[in-house]
Amino acid sequence: MKSDKSKGKGKKFAQKPKKATKVDQQIKDPKAGMRLNKYIANAGICSRREADIFIEAGSVSVNGKPVTEMGYKVKLDDEVKFDGRTINPHPKEYYLLNKPQGFYTSGKIEHQNKTALNLLHKVTNAKLEPIGRLENSACGLILYTNDGTLAKKLGNAKKGIPQVYELQLNKVFTAEDMDALKAGVLIEGFKVYVDEVSYVNNKSHHHIGLELKSMRSKVVQKLMTKLGYEIIKMDRTVFGNLTKLNLPRGHFRALTKEEVIHLGMI
Repeated sequence: MKSDKSKGKGKKFAQKPKKATKVDQQIKDPKAGMRLNKYIANAGICSRREADIFIEAGSVSVNGKPVTEMGYKVKLDDEVKFDGRTINPHPKEYYLLNKPQGFYTSGKIEHQNKTALNLLHKVTNAKLEPIGRLENSACGLILYTNDGTLAKKLGNAKKGIPQVYELQLNKVFTAEDMDALKAGVLIEGFKVYVDEVSYVNNKSHHHIGLELKSMRSKVVQKLMTKLGYEIIKMDRTVFGNLTKLNLPRGHFRALTKEEVIHLGMI
């Protein structure tokens, strides 16, 4: 399939792989080392010359131990921290995917080509992770990034991020259960609140839309099960400030700088 070339539209999964970089060479050869100052520069912290100053000052640690040695070499599987914050040698990347049904969000050998993360790796060699999860039976928006700071913030189970889901249920959703969702439903010892819930326009009352912030695992499925419903289809249509506009099913796109800034402010 051909990829979209128009501005603002997502790309198909089938893409030409990026040219290998020096960082990629280390991925292929884990025994190869990278100078610590270059590692820091690649992470976008500062220049290599400035990195030497920070290393000498004791601002950098590798695998939990401070390193002040000039020319020290690290491997890609080492944990490098700058001022207590974990960094990596890849520039930060952010991809929004409109996941098709039947695809897993993360990679396992048994999932083979049905893993969205593996497909994203056809356009980047960065170590991407999904923020939150979507079951393979669900479809819709999911954000992948190698920005650990943002992922930790948005993936917080208590604070979370606004999300909108459209559900098709096995039976009519009652007005009483709408009230129950708004009042909060106790799930595994935690009360989960839904900010908004309504029937979907021009569809039967088997279809509802709901907005919530919780990032707890399988929270939507657990809510519906607790109320006695089975989900036939689930689609996440909004994730924070991101929507499916110009992003058909099975496509993805890189986030704009403005979108990343906005996510950081949520």
